[in-house]
Amino acid sequence: MKTSIVILTGMALAVNLDGAAEGKVDFAKDIQPILQQNCVKCHGADKQKGKLRLDSRAAALKGGKDGPALVAGDAAKSDLIRRVSLPKTDDDVMPSEGDPLSKAQIELLKEWINQGAVWPETAVAKETGPAKPPGPVLPADFKPSAAEQKAIAALAQKGIEVRPIAANLNWREANFRLLGTSVTETVIAPLKEIQGLVDLNLAGTRITDAGLANLKGLANLQRLHLELTAVTDAGLAHLKNLPNLTYLNLYGTKVTDSGIDQLKGLKHLRNLYVWQTKVTDAGVKKLKAALPNVDVSTGWDITALAKKEEPKKDEKAAEKKGDKKAESKSDKKEEKPAEPKPAAKKDEKKD
Repeated sequence: MKTSIVILTGMALAVNLDGAAEGKVDFAKDIQPILQQNCVKCHGADKQKGKLRLDSRAAALKGGKDGPALVAGDAAKSDLIRRVSLPKTDDDVMPSEGDPLSKAQIELLKEWINQGAVWPETAVAKETGPAKPPGPVLPADFKPSAAEQKAIAALAQKGIEVRPIAANLNWREANFRLLGTSVTETVIAPLKEIQGLVDLNLAGTRITDAGLANLKGLANLQRLHLELTAVTDAGLAHLKNLPNLTYLNLYGTKVTDSGIDQLKGLKHLRNLYVWQTKVTDAGVKKLKAALPNVDVSTGWDITALAKKEEPKKDEKAAEKKGDKKAESKSDKKEEKPAEPKPAAKKDEKKD
């Protein structure tokens, strides 16, 4: 029998030309992903369209208002197969939202049902969200060079420990923040040799744009703290070729929209902090257009918040005017009325 290869949910299956899969269909690998991605959004624990649930075998066999969704052993009599096979324009088609199932997916469902709809009692189909983009992958066979070991030793003599992120790993982290303003370009110069550096904290130090040139070759660097430093747009030019950078903190620096625009090539960047910088909403929008998966934190605009809370001038004037009127009325109430003067007596006529 002739077969063709179909790729489905990351797995290659040998399928007959008429669509029936050869061998046993595995529920967990073949069927559950189809249900999770296409069915349980409308037929799961949170929502039961047509009173139908497809997140467990018992619920699927019970069915909804139109009867059982599947008949174990007979795909032709299973309403699930009828519904997923309808044209996209049909009101009864499933799924009702998104793209219809592919022919290969429908054939898998048919074969699974014909094989008895084997569904482990403990297996529950849950709705899956959008797939997260893959993160950076570090080389598994990395080993520090002699130059790297020498650089680590040089920094140790200055009281800076470049330590492994975990036992028996060659990936390292360094924190210069505790040394504060004593850290300059000269101090961090050995960093350019430490290819195993994945986490670097330079917050609150005296490093400048020129010092960041020591970082441009650190291809494995993933996290970088530059908050409260003198870094500007010119310094960010040294970071645009760090392929594995996922986190960058620029809080309290002088960077602008032009600076963060240089980061649009960092495909793995996920968190960017630009509180109290000169970055605008327009600059953030432009960066997110190039890096849709990046979360840019701009913080609160304290000045705008203060203005919002401050009463308007007209309101203040009205308030003062109201206070004066109230005081005037109060004074009038407390003021005692003047006592009437006694009328002058007329001179009595003498007899």
